[in-house]
Amino acid sequence: MIENIRLSFQGIWSHKLRSVLTMLGIIIGIASIISIVSTIKGTNEQIKQNLIGSGNNVVRIQLYQQDADYVYDPTYEGIPDGIPPLSDETYSQILELPDVEGASVYNRRQNYNNSFYYGNTELSGCEVYGIDNTYFSTCGYKVKRGRSFVPKDFQDFRPVAVIDSNTAKLLFQGEEPIGKTIEYDSIALVVIGVVEEDSKFEPVINTLEDYFTYAQSNSAGKVFLPNSIWPMFFSYDEPQEAAVRAASTEAMSTVGKSVADLMNATNTNGSIVYKGEDTLQKAKDLQDLSNATNQQLIWIASISLLVGGIGVMNIMLVSVTERTREIGLKKAIGAKKRRILWQFLTEAAVLTSLGGLIGVGAGIGLSELISTLTKAPVSISIPFIFLSVLFSMIIGIIFGLLPSVKAANLNPIDALRHE
Repeated sequence: MIENIRLSFQGIWSHKLRSVLTMLGIIIGIASIISIVSTIKGTNEQIKQNLIGSGNNVVRIQLYQQDADYVYDPTYEGIPDGIPPLSDETYSQILELPDVEGASVYNRRQNYNNSFYYGNTELSGCEVYGIDNTYFSTCGYKVKRGRSFVPKDFQDFRPVAVIDSNTAKLLFQGEEPIGKTIEYDSIALVVIGVVEEDSKFEPVINTLEDYFTYAQSNSAGKVFLPNSIWPMFFSYDEPQEAAVRAASTEAMSTVGKSVADLMNATNTNGSIVYKGEDTLQKAKDLQDLSNATNQQLIWIASISLLVGGIGVMNIMLVSVTERTREIGLKKAIGAKKRRILWQFLTEAAVLTSLGGLIGVGAGIGLSELISTLTKAPVSISIPFIFLSVLFSMIIGIIFGLLPSVKAANLNPIDALRHE
């Protein structure tokens, strides 16, 4: 075998130009597939990150219209009947569920009719939350300035607010917000803190569609109030939502469904139900769509490998013809059919394997170039690289089989007479 490999490299080196041209189809095919697969893998990871985020594994359980995909909004559709606020007993049951590491119950509104005011600055479209003292820790928020809520804020019904960084930027426009008074629905609120999600992750926004999918919903900012003062602005007994932190990303779907089932146990409204926000399933759906589109590109790129394989077979047939006397001489001095067969099969496999290795390098370079030019994410798959080289070797064996059999079956007398 080692001798066959040595002879293969010797033959490739002695016909360098012909060997490179023969490998070209393999190189192009492998490079195309590597770059496509790397882009698919990178895009899929980006989709999952954009939807799930930094990995805090928080799933939100919200009200939906039955058999609908949009969240029920009580601001515009009214407070639904038959859905009471969450009881302490149900909350305890949520915390006892498998794979649940934390939970928070809250109210939420996004009202474009009422605005927040600071002096002459108006901010509309903010999401307003009435939260308990576990919300920030459950959802992964960190206090950047000022402080968070303390028990006295809830017990004494203090008119205080915590805002996120977007709200601070838009409403205060560079001023220090801590201690300042803002107004909402003619009620004054003192800003006591600024929070941010504790995440190194930011959604990758490459297109306008990405913007509307991932970024726009958070652009107006968020204002958090103690849930004890929520009735000062909204209804006292309106339905609540829940944020639940799962033990792992894979458990999010199961946890979301289990919590939704518990919350629906006291729901007597037939048309509006609690559902878990299944971001993992959304990611999988988008990934499936991305994969289906790119699978077609992989098949197109595979045609290059087929063309490359035919080229290898053609050149190997030419090589057999050129080396007919050499084959005849080897057979005359005792070389068996098997040895001749393996010699030419090895030469074909070495030729396509070299093409595969060069194609892998070209594919990685092409992936990085595509990423630089289009800002598309790429992720190189090491196992797929090994599979690509192995596949190119198999192509060499398959398409080199016919020339190898032809060489092995040559009559030594006829071969020695060949001019």
